[in-house]
Amino acid sequence: MENTFKALVIEQENEGLNLEVKEMEPSDLPDDDVLIKVKYSGINYKDGLAAHSDGKIVNQYPFIPGIDLAGEVVLSKDERYKKGDAVIVTSYELGVSHFGGYSEYASVPSEWIVPLPSGLTLRESMILGTAGFTAALSIQRLEENGLNPERGSVLVTGATGGVGSIAIALLKKKGYHVVASTGNLSEEAYLHQLGADEVIDREAVYNGTLKNLSKQKWAGAIDPVGGEPLASLLSQIKYRGSVAVSGLTAGVKVPTTVFPFILRGVSLLGIDSVYCPMEERKNVWERLSTDLKPDRLNDFIFKEVTLEALPELLPSILKSHHRGRILVNIGD
Repeated sequence: MENTFKALVIEQENEGLNLEVKEMEPSDLPDDDVLIKVKYSGINYKDGLAAHSDGKIVNQYPFIPGIDLAGEVVLSKDERYKKGDAVIVTSYELGVSHFGGYSEYASVPSEWIVPLPSGLTLRESMILGTAGFTAALSIQRLEENGLNPERGSVLVTGATGGVGSIAIALLKKKGYHVVASTGNLSEEAYLHQLGADEVIDREAVYNGTLKNLSKQKWAGAIDPVGGEPLASLLSQIKYRGSVAVSGLTAGVKVPTTVFPFILRGVSLLGIDSVYCPMEERKNVWERLSTDLKPDRLNDFIFKEVTLEALPELLPSILKSHHRGRILVNIGD
């Protein structure tokens, strides 16, 4: 390992935060089981929150953000991992209370590590990243609850976002009829390119009026939006259908009634990618390298950036309407 390395560091400055790429020393990193030379990371909603003083993500400074990473093992105290092994780390406390992936090196507990599946490159794994893992976990949970292509169409809300855009392609790969809901209909061609069979305005899902029950439209849904739109969506799911919810961009309160659940047998499935058990986590990544792997992963890249772009980019991420994924190339 080099004597110094670069990392994006967040520090408190007066009542705000300062983001700067700095030279760090190995002793600045946590003393954990495995040292990784980071090749790629990505930008997620939580990373945007980490860059805001009121984001309620980071509690101690200075801090290195970045909730996912892919790279190669440099040193390991765990015999399961050897120098040169290609690995993925997402979720747990990475980039939240533990130094994260926006760094040329990362030291992490071995219990957080997933060996890179043979069907993925390190770059591909971070094009998918936490968003792709969340989308795939959503599909797996929906299928475990009875969803299959014969049951009917599947709705994806927030369709141009990271989770939504990847979910469209994964569902299409498995033969589902995919309906994409978006607040930006100018991206209709992009969503069809990803695999959406239909593109609808988000007001077709929620127009501001909530009903106990509405016309049954979709056999299932992947929802990274939450809030009142989720309540409206639940009222439109077909008998014994399911909704996998993983986000809260429309709010945390879901003012629904019991009617979709007790009259139509609808299931609301919570998707937690942070503490997903390791065996299930490995299985989902294996599926992302095989039966769920999209044919054209580069289609998800909105832009590819380096560490140096992050101080300006991260603070604006919560109010910017990017489509797909922003890939962070740290040491290709």
